[in-house]
Amino acid sequence: MRLFNLKSLIGVSALGLALFAGVSDASAQSWGRNNQQAVKQYQKAEKQRLKLEQERLRLERQRLHTAQVRYRVNRNGSWYNTDQRGANLLRQAVQEGYRQGLQAGRSDRNRRAGLNWGGSSIYRSGSYGYQSYVERSQYQYYFRQGFERGYQDGYNSRYQYGTNNNGVANILGSILGSILNVQRY
Repeated sequence: MRLFNLKSLIGVSALGLALFAGVSDASAQSWGRNNQQAVKQYQKAEKQRLKLEQERLRLERQRLHTAQVRYRVNRNGSWYNTDQRGANLLRQAVQEGYRQGLQAGRSDRNRRAGLNWGGSSIYRSGSYGYQSYVERSQYQYYFRQGFERGYQDGYNSRYQYGTNNNGVANILGSILGSILNVQRY
């Protein structure tokens, strides 16, 4: 009987060790899967971080390049220095002036009012679309130059100074160039 108990005890112990080994093996496999998932998530996050860093560096290079490009504009015999952003804003001033002038000229013609772009509050303000990156007086000057030409085209129902491309009015490039006289240096 004692031998039987000893055999039972050995059998139960062996069964317990087998179960424990199975649980440990399952835990190890589960830990391995979790670890693989963590590694994959880390690798994915690292790829995203590298991609964002590359984009940041590209934008920084572009900013530095843009900042290095300088322009000058001539207004009434004086030269004014600016960068790409300032030159674009002054071009925008002429374009917006032309568009607003075209509308104001058409409106005055339709109302049978006399030709008078100086009577327009938008012309007097000269600040439509203004952004503080350039001096307000510079923006106003170029806005009014575009406005006068747009007003004349609108009042006279023509496109002497600009074009209409699918309903979008733009001042002609040659006129824009003669008004703004932007030079890169």
